[in-house]
Amino acid sequence: MNINLELYKIFLSVAKNKNITKASEELRISQPAISKQIKNLEESLGGALFVRNKRGVTLTKEGEELYKYIDKGLEYITNAENKFTDLINLETGTIRIGISTTLVKEFLISYLEEYHKLYPHIKIEIHTSLWSSLIPKLRNGLIDMIILNVSTNTFDSDIVITKIKTIQDCFITSKKYIDKIENPISLKHLNNYPLILQSKKSNARTTIDNFCKEHNIKLTPFMELSSYSLVNEFTKRGFGIGYATKDYIKEELKNKNLYEVKIKEKIPHRHIGIALSKNNIPNFATKKMIELIMGNQKN
Repeated sequence: MNINLELYKIFLSVAKNKNITKASEELRISQPAISKQIKNLEESLGGALFVRNKRGVTLTKEGEELYKYIDKGLEYITNAENKFTDLINLETGTIRIGISTTLVKEFLISYLEEYHKLYPHIKIEIHTSLWSSLIPKLRNGLIDMIILNVSTNTFDSDIVITKIKTIQDCFITSKKYIDKIENPISLKHLNNYPLILQSKKSNARTTIDNFCKEHNIKLTPFMELSSYSLVNEFTKRGFGIGYATKDYIKEELKNKNLYEVKIKEKIPHRHIGIALSKNNIPNFATKKMIELIMGNQKN
């Protein structure tokens, strides 16, 4: 059975007004047209809905039962339409972003600030973890997007990566070491100094390990730390040579709190990217965040 929704709207109006004339005025449809539509609905359902009387019409017992469900059903439909409109207009909704703590601080937070000013009613959820832990959540629809560092990582075909910003890594040290290091230094000679690297499985560590592997070199760190910020902090305090993203430490390099260690080999650049799942359509809140980020990139 395939009954036009408009027939049910006419049915409800007649039932509530108990009068075809009043329903005609409310709906701005002629009385004959309403009578014909009610007849069409009764024929489709296979039974009478109204009983005519001198004052107008009343519902049959079957009509009363139908009314209970149709009235509630159209209320749900109206609420759904209003909710959909609110989501489109970003008056409500949630955006769930997977990202590392480093990228929250160094990249995303300024965009979040602007986004919140534009769309203050959108709830923002930040899920921080390694990208390898976030990909399954993206695939299963538990988060809407991932902002991540992209280097040589490969992803399954159901994950779409859009590169949005180029970043460059470098080795850094403190004033304590800078004058003791030959400049530029080769990769193989880095092991002559105490190295401070992030833990394995981090994107930065994977990038430098793969780069060294291409040159048949294995770096042996003096310290392995869980976060990017800790690498910078321990390096500043004179524990050795760290590995950092140059774009994130411009002020510290300018103020000479840190010094770049020049490497003879050219360290490959990486990208900050946005990951989406092909299996999940981004909601309006996510699309607006992506538009905001993409619209502010110079490279």
